[in-house]
Amino acid sequence: MKTDIILAIDIGTTSTKTLGYDKEGTIWAEVEEEYPLYSPEPSRKEQDPEEIYQAVTNTVKAVATEVTTKGGAISGVGFSAAMHSILAVDQDGKPLTMALTWADQRSIKEVEELQSGNGHEIYLRTGTPLHPMSPLSKLMWMNRNEPELFQAVYKWISIKEYVFYRLFHRYIVDYSIASATGLFNLEALDWDEEALDVAGISKEKLSEPVPTTHVLTELSSAKGEELGLEAGTPFILGASDGVLANIGVGALHPGSVACTIGTSGAIRTVVDKPTVDPKGRIFCYALTEDKWVIGGPINNGGISFRWVRDNLFPDIDKEAAVNGVSAYEELTTRAANIQPGSNGLLFLPYLTGERAPFWDSDTKGVFFGLTLDHNRNHMIRSVLEGVMFQMYSVAIALIEAGVEPVEFRAGGGFAKSDVWRQIMADMFETELVIPESHQGSCLGAAWLTMKALNMIEDLSSVNDIIHTKVKHSPIPENVTIYRKLKPIYLRLARKLPAEFKAISEVQRDLAKQ
Repeated sequence: MKTDIILAIDIGTTSTKTLGYDKEGTIWAEVEEEYPLYSPEPSRKEQDPEEIYQAVTNTVKAVATEVTTKGGAISGVGFSAAMHSILAVDQDGKPLTMALTWADQRSIKEVEELQSGNGHEIYLRTGTPLHPMSPLSKLMWMNRNEPELFQAVYKWISIKEYVFYRLFHRYIVDYSIASATGLFNLEALDWDEEALDVAGISKEKLSEPVPTTHVLTELSSAKGEELGLEAGTPFILGASDGVLANIGVGALHPGSVACTIGTSGAIRTVVDKPTVDPKGRIFCYALTEDKWVIGGPINNGGISFRWVRDNLFPDIDKEAAVNGVSAYEELTTRAANIQPGSNGLLFLPYLTGERAPFWDSDTKGVFFGLTLDHNRNHMIRSVLEGVMFQMYSVAIALIEAGVEPVEFRAGGGFAKSDVWRQIMADMFETELVIPESHQGSCLGAAWLTMKALNMIEDLSSVNDIIHTKVKHSPIPENVTIYRKLKPIYLRLARKLPAEFKAISEVQRDLAKQ
């Protein structure tokens, strides 16, 4: 008898991953395909929709082939995707624009208008903080700067909606992706009329919102052959990568907080009803019709670490090869040899602006406290600590919004680093649980798919197959050091916005020359 396998697809910012899971959470096959993030100018961060679609079809077919070769039977396909993308298509479904990603910064002025107008009221209904990541502000920018194109658009859709249109010729969007647009009313589970009016569109320009467990069984023979699947294979719309990561690390119960750091980072917890912050610091996005995820993302997680590698250690690959490790392992080994606190060197990791809890696109990276006694290795550790200081500031906002953390569960690329994990445990002054799997969003997509297909009774059953890989307890002497540094970091972050704005204006002027 063949084993039932679920394919989970995660459409990310720079790559798409497809994994095949059985009901025990065992990975049968895994394929990843990378693609460029185009940035023709600093404020533009775009994807090519066709490259995304091809990455989806290529990885699905490769995994499907391997799974069936091993004796598995594909019972369903579920999706995870990055939030906040938007692109325009014509009546034939052909893209009129590239896909603007969450990292696109063109709509800064539109966000400022929202902040001084009715933006906060819209946030309280939609749960999407005011920031250029939001499709709401992106639509405002397009309306103002590309008016002829804006009027010619048939539909505005996300990258996941584009993939589903290519497969099924239907315009549908799951509640989760919709709830991250700034256009979706959390209580009504429908498009928000005031937000649509501000964006300059009607709901007819958007897809039909459906639950994250919505099932499509109309896969044609032609598309099935393209994907290596049987015609009629169930496809489940799924949710966004952020909320699915909570399933993937088993953070589904009250007070269980998921912490992930990949390219960016986030802290999230599941709640039973839509919850927003009067100060606008956190997001609220749908997981299912009766489960919501609140939290905050940071822009600069692993991307900060990569900046260190690329710019401060150009020969690190050669040095790492001599020691038989990866470049990142070599860097974290160096960081481990530096005392916690980096000898008083603080790093504000705002290399691409910042989202939670400040939501300020003008923020810039800062090394503070640099002296002749510091070297490049201090800067490595300072960057790792700086990312975690920022994650800690998001945790404070969650706590002030009413969350009472009882455990922190870590996932994402940083969870592979013993040094980085220990920094978090010390800084958060709590035990940190590391699940075995690091592919949280994919596992979450698989489990949501199983729930949609009635293969499992409840999402919380994921905890039966997620085993704890390791736990980190705070080291008292390190806690003492970070207690001295945390308030300095937070004061710096709160005192510098005016200077960030001033230097950003200078940088924008220089870029025009």
